[in-house]
Amino acid sequence: MPKPWKKKQSHIEVSEGGAIPTRNDWGLFSAWRIAFFGAILMVVCLVFFKPDPYLDILKFLPDGILVTFKVTLMSIALSLVFGLIAGLGRISENRLFNGISSLYVEIIRGIPLLVQLFYIYYALGQVVNLSAITCAVVSMSICYGAYIAEIFRAGIKSIPEGQTEAARSLGMTPFQTMRYVILPQAVKTILPPVGNEFVALLKDSSLVSILAVSDLLRRGREFAAQSFDYFEAFTMVALFYLIITLILSKLVGIMEDKINVD
Repeated sequence: MPKPWKKKQSHIEVSEGGAIPTRNDWGLFSAWRIAFFGAILMVVCLVFFKPDPYLDILKFLPDGILVTFKVTLMSIALSLVFGLIAGLGRISENRLFNGISSLYVEIIRGIPLLVQLFYIYYALGQVVNLSAITCAVVSMSICYGAYIAEIFRAGIKSIPEGQTEAARSLGMTPFQTMRYVILPQAVKTILPPVGNEFVALLKDSSLVSILAVSDLLRRGREFAAQSFDYFEAFTMVALFYLIITLILSKLVGIMEDKINVD
């Protein structure tokens, strides 16, 4: 008996994050290895052959790397909360909840992150006294929460309606249906694009340096201002951002492969 014909689903994935290397794309996979090991080799060579000033820069940057990871991880955690709430609001039949969530997504996605950082730090800072790092985390979380909300909405909507009907027929409440039936199935669809957003968030975390947050870029600027070695300082900063981004993109690629296998 011939197998029933199924329409092949395809999608175009556009993301501000790094390109995700997979073994199915040998060109990108090879390029990732060349870029990653090349960047590490370049750092080693610069420090070994020209320790002044590259070794000094290497010793100066670790504090900034820790702050970058701190801001990124806190922003990721908070943006997931905003994204989940707004995503559920976008599919809610409650007009008020749906309207507020849709308005949040439209407004936040229409304002550049840099403007949001300035607004929360300088404008709201006159009303509410917040530290620079708190303003940075809140701004990035609100911004990326709007993008993640659409990922949650699309992932949840991809689950067939029959799943919801079956759960409701078993006596589950709407909350139980969403928690125990819909969201667990939607995870496979949601995780890869959310991983891409995390990589993009890491790169955009460099913007928080304008708020005097001592992240990786800020530390590079401080070293350059002291030594006037601008080329050398920003070369190391760029290489470190590249290495970190490539590591995260690889982890996302591994996660995607694991999900596809399962």
